[in-house]
Amino acid sequence: MSVRSRLERALGAVERWQVLDAPGYQVEHGVALTYLLTGRYARPLQDLLHGVWLGHPLHPALVTVPVGAWTAASVLDGLDATGRGGPGAGPAARTVVGVGVAGAVASAATGFTDWQHAHDGARRVGLVHAGLNSTALALYVWSFADRGRGRAVRARVTAAAGLTLTLASSWLGGALSYRHGLGTDHAQRSPEPRRFTPVLAQADLVDGTPVGADVDGVPVVLVAQDGEVHAVGGTCPHQGAPLGEGWLHRGELVCPWHGSRFDLATGEPAQGPSTAPLPCFETRVRGGQVEVRRRAHWRGSTATTTVEEASR
Repeated sequence: MSVRSRLERALGAVERWQVLDAPGYQVEHGVALTYLLTGRYARPLQDLLHGVWLGHPLHPALVTVPVGAWTAASVLDGLDATGRGGPGAGPAARTVVGVGVAGAVASAATGFTDWQHAHDGARRVGLVHAGLNSTALALYVWSFADRGRGRAVRARVTAAAGLTLTLASSWLGGALSYRHGLGTDHAQRSPEPRRFTPVLAQADLVDGTPVGADVDGVPVVLVAQDGEVHAVGGTCPHQGAPLGEGWLHRGELVCPWHGSRFDLATGEPAQGPSTAPLPCFETRVRGGQVEVRRRAHWRGSTATTTVEEASR
């Protein structure tokens, strides 16, 4: 059996491991309670950890810190053990282990914040991923303490075990991102329609009510508001929710699944967990029909309705 087949079987086993559901929901409730206890700072804190301000999830960027630091520590440990690293190899290894520990704590905070919205197989894989990372973190904390006490041999052994778990967990993290799409952009990014295309009758729009539609296979949401018609992508970038089933809150489009909020003018997320913007469309009304076309750059001006006579 090939390595790939073995890995696929292992991943499938974790995805089907229903015994993880009960503790998974307990952990999720614990994460939610933690944020509730922060009161009015809960949403800004979650948006910070999701990476809304960054434009993509913060977690993948932070995980490079512990992985890189602990890999460097293993090299320094090898040099120190063989006497080829000089007197500074041991202290340097302890320093980078400490950097990795700090990075792992920050990475865990962002990871749990993202994971709380996962479902089914992704939730189970994420829980195992978190368990391996937590165990690795504990081993490295132990290793860091031993280095300060002069127990170099045991410190290297625990660090090596921690790195092994970290690498295994990293593979599961890749499966979460690239197989389950956790943290990836689910919005429809097609450049179509390139020309104004009729969507629906203007009479079908009710002011302040999102209406989902399909334009040549591209899902869109139309919202009539204050004499204008806004058109944005109909699929939430976070996990692909149908935004046509959403609603408006203070003039922003709310995702019906996880509460992401989007600015109708720019498509930018005003509130997470989504970190990517929605595609935006130009709109016009012609002959009583609302027509849309894809806006070349989502960082454009507010989408407005241009009323044109049918004879023009």
